[in-house]
Amino acid sequence: MPAIPLLLLSALAGPVAIPPTPPAIDFPRGGVLPSVQRTGTEPGQHIPAARGTFGWPLNGPPPVTRHFHPPPHPYGPGHRGVDLAGVTGQTVLAAGDGVVVVAEKIVDRGVISIAHPNGLRTTYEPVTPLVTHGQWVQRGDVIGSLDAGHAGCPAEACLHWGVRRGRDYVDPLRLVTSHPVRLLPWRGS
Repeated sequence: MPAIPLLLLSALAGPVAIPPTPPAIDFPRGGVLPSVQRTGTEPGQHIPAARGTFGWPLNGPPPVTRHFHPPPHPYGPGHRGVDLAGVTGQTVLAAGDGVVVVAEKIVDRGVISIAHPNGLRTTYEPVTPLVTHGQWVQRGDVIGSLDAGHAGCPAEACLHWGVRRGRDYVDPLRLVTSHPVRLLPWRGS
C-alpha cells in the first residue's frame, strides 16, 4: 500500500506505534542522507519513558513556567510552545522517535528539531546539542543539555519546547497529558 494512504489511515485511526525504522522525511537542507544512525546516545544513556507515543523532554513532569498561547494569525504575537523549568546542564530528552533535522546554533542559542513519523516536529531550545543532523533518535534518548539564557525564565534555566504539525503550532502539553482541557462554569464575580 502506498505510504500516503497509510499515513492518512493512521491519522484517522488515532495513535499508533512508531515503526522501528526511520521513515522517509523531507529534509530542510534538500539532500538525501547517505545513512541514518539508529542510536540516539552512547550505550547505557537511553532513558526509558512511560507508556505512550511521546514523553517529557525533561525528567519530570517538570514545572511549566509559561504555557502555550497560539497567535491569532501566522505572524501575530503569542507563545508557540511551553517553557519548562530546569537547571543548567540538565539532560534534554527526545520527546518521541524521529530524525534530527536541526542540531546547531541559530542566532545566539542552540536548537534541536526532530521530525517525527506522525508528521509532528518538536523543537528544543536553548540547548547544547549532543546529536547531529540526520540522526535517528528514540523517545527518551539524550539529545542535548539545557543551557541558561532563555528570556523571561523565572528558574535557573528553562527549556522552550515547541511542536508543529506542518505550519501550525500545537500545544506540546497535549502530547504528554492524558486528560482533556475543560472549561469550568463561571459563577460570576
